[in-house]
Amino acid sequence: MNFIDTLKGSMLEGFYPSGWDMEKIDECCANPPERINDRQAHWNREFTPVSCENIYDFDMMLGHEIALEIKKSRDEGRKLAMILPVGPMGMYRWAVYFLKEWNVECSHVYGFNMDEWSDGEGNTLDSGDPAAFQNAMLEAFYGPLGRLTVPSQQRNFATKLNLTAYPEKISGLKAEGAKLVTVFGIGRMCHIAFWEPHFAAEFKSVEEWKKQTHRLGAKLHPLTIEQNAITSFKSRTTLVPCRANTIGPALFLQSDKIIGGCDGALGRGMQWQGMSLWVTLRYGPDMWIPSSFMPTKPGKLFYLKELKGPLTAECN
Repeated sequence: MNFIDTLKGSMLEGFYPSGWDMEKIDECCANPPERINDRQAHWNREFTPVSCENIYDFDMMLGHEIALEIKKSRDEGRKLAMILPVGPMGMYRWAVYFLKEWNVECSHVYGFNMDEWSDGEGNTLDSGDPAAFQNAMLEAFYGPLGRLTVPSQQRNFATKLNLTAYPEKISGLKAEGAKLVTVFGIGRMCHIAFWEPHFAAEFKSVEEWKKQTHRLGAKLHPLTIEQNAITSFKSRTTLVPCRANTIGPALFLQSDKIIGGCDGALGRGMQWQGMSLWVTLRYGPDMWIPSSFMPTKPGKLFYLKELKGPLTAECN
């Protein structure tokens, strides 16, 4: 007796995206933990999953990877466009540490925050609001860098006006030889940024889906709301906006390199991100699973070792 056996007629019938193949998702999650890094046919030859022993290693390794990309571009005399998330967050402290240790000045970096809470019209929180992603980035990354920081005019946030300018800004930078790196976490619903899986129902083909650059006031899936209630609002669902501005696949799939992170452990042996990790790695590219495209790009996906499972029932 399981989810698939008991779904019909339940309150969850029709709750998950219609394009999700639950049997295939279950097969992805049923693999033995030691097989998680086995290369798949659809992976980019320069894509690598990286296991991290604990959250401390995870934060440091992810932060080092971000700082190293910034340093490499500086050494090459090349501009660097970075699509950046608010979460995972521990990585930014280490990125700042390494950049300061190496004395790497970031005037060549252009930051593009991938999403922001919004209302139905795409209006966002004030930049100083504690819940605003713009405020989080200033406190975690741009501020602590001090004199080495990214110039303020090169910091882009997903506001109603500025998000619509991302495609032109990024294409302009790439035309000048800039490298585009997307840093990301994977949502419970396998979204990248707040590009949700149920958006796929609106498009006739993957090609059409891939052309989408952004969305204002996107309707978030209920499980995305609950994920954020747990990870960012200390369980208080009533504080979480139901909509957000977000980049789309036309931007994150342009990436020359990706740097991903999965740190969704909860304690007592429980976690929320193991299924998302396995599905991202094994499902194969599918517009109903946005994160499934990320292994097709060069780069690394760092994950906590415990997320690989085994993903089995356990009463704690």
